[in-house]
Amino acid sequence: MPVSGAAALITGGKRIGAAIARTLAAAGMDVALSYNTSRADAEAAAADVAAAGRRAHIAAANLSNPADCLALVDGAAAAFGRLDVLVNMASVYAAVPFDQLDAAAWNRVVDVDLRAAFLCSHAAIPHMRRVGGGRIINFGDWVAASGRPRYPGFLPYYVAKAGAIALTEALALEVAADNILVNAVAPGPIVAPPGTTDEELKAVEAATPLGRWGGADAIVRAVMFLIETDFVTGETIRVDGGRHVK
Repeated sequence: MPVSGAAALITGGKRIGAAIARTLAAAGMDVALSYNTSRADAEAAAADVAAAGRRAHIAAANLSNPADCLALVDGAAAAFGRLDVLVNMASVYAAVPFDQLDAAAWNRVVDVDLRAAFLCSHAAIPHMRRVGGGRIINFGDWVAASGRPRYPGFLPYYVAKAGAIALTEALALEVAADNILVNAVAPGPIVAPPGTTDEELKAVEAATPLGRWGGADAIVRAVMFLIETDFVTGETIRVDGGRHVK
């Protein structure tokens, strides 16, 4: 897909989302970003997009609210006059012991990690049809892509990310005739969370066949490939340094 002059929406503008935004802008795309509480991060990413000579748009959205999902997508399309790419990467990642799970805890994760990906995609597809096609990129997780849970305490997260992969496959079939390609990225050890100790860093490196953390650029490259390709759809790319094979 030609990227120059296209428009993208990224749900989430922190760290990796911001890195994707900068790369898309450098390639000639206008970029919209959503945020929930991290307005400063979204504004910083938008400033980088503008510095690259492209239009930027930011919007507050609580993606657990269906109305916010629709307003976010329609607002981005209105800001740019089109929408070609949707990157569904907003996520809730928190350990919850099984005995503390209830409907509210379940919904906090599943509503954002899975339902919002569907709702934003559903809202984006009419805009993509109007421009002759598009790209939807969902975010799974290397554990879910491996086909079996590995860490207790993440039941709703694992189910939501496995669902995001299933959504990718089913949605790809539904909209293939519209020239809308739907794929997913399943990250592994990319960027260490704040507060990670040296021991924890080394343990992850030891468990990863390539022996290191991937860095944001590993995800950026995968996203760019999935935007530019014209013949890959319904696929999940694991960007995990081989973690799933060990």
